[in-house]
Amino acid sequence: MTMHGQNYRLAVTTQGPLYPPAEVMDADGNFIVIGQIIRETETTWGAAIVSSKSPLPSYGQVLPYTIVKELGDAAEQSLEKIVLHTLPLPLPSNNYPMLFAPEQCPEASTVVREQLPLHEGYIADYRKSDGRRKLPAITLAGWLRASGELAVTLSDDKKSAIFNFTFTKLVPHSIYTVMSLREKDLAVNDPSRPGPLGIPNVFVTDTNGNAEYWAELPDPFPPKSEYSNRIINVVVLFMSSQQSYGGAIGLHGLGGDIHAHLKLKVSGFGEFTTVA
Repeated sequence: MTMHGQNYRLAVTTQGPLYPPAEVMDADGNFIVIGQIIRETETTWGAAIVSSKSPLPSYGQVLPYTIVKELGDAAEQSLEKIVLHTLPLPLPSNNYPMLFAPEQCPEASTVVREQLPLHEGYIADYRKSDGRRKLPAITLAGWLRASGELAVTLSDDKKSAIFNFTFTKLVPHSIYTVMSLREKDLAVNDPSRPGPLGIPNVFVTDTNGNAEYWAELPDPFPPKSEYSNRIINVVVLFMSSQQSYGGAIGLHGLGGDIHAHLKLKVSGFGEFTTVA
């Protein structure tokens, strides 16, 4: 069987869409942004601590972030002191009009919860007697050590594609999932709901933070048209909730229970075309 494929290197990130600016915070409630930084004159990939009081535009619009501190040249020693936290609920600086789990959590926007250290994220129905695996504090320095490789291969009949991932130095002994980002997931009008890349959608890292994951999706890259909704990116998500959610990527998303760790820096997969 002949196959058509391509390999990709994933980039470390903390960002999903541009708002909220990041899916992790520091202990002071500022966003820790590794991704697209919106500045006065340009938007470029970078690293910065961004105020949660940054102006929030209407969905589909952008305004410059209020930058507390640039991190591009920060020493690793200083990054070790930054402990990553979840976002509180309701999500701050959020303008994305999406309900991520309509069957499981239709009232997600009404939940109120303080931010928590990422390694102590909220776990539903948790009891101390259940033996929760303890993690050390997750620092920005450790987060930045992660790496991932992706190989995408089309089937011979071009009706499906297999996504094979290899990861190193993610958070050890932790649950991750993978999200597919499609063309219309961030559309200004009637956006589609982001979904998992494969079901079951979960992998567990080993003691060194290494893991592998694969998924096969039907017709993920249809010919581009006004009706198509191609996969244009993949996002590897640390699950502070330590669980996956079936056909949903999370109950709250955007740093409430999922936290983007790796993705392509720019939209990809334009070289592929699949058929129904």
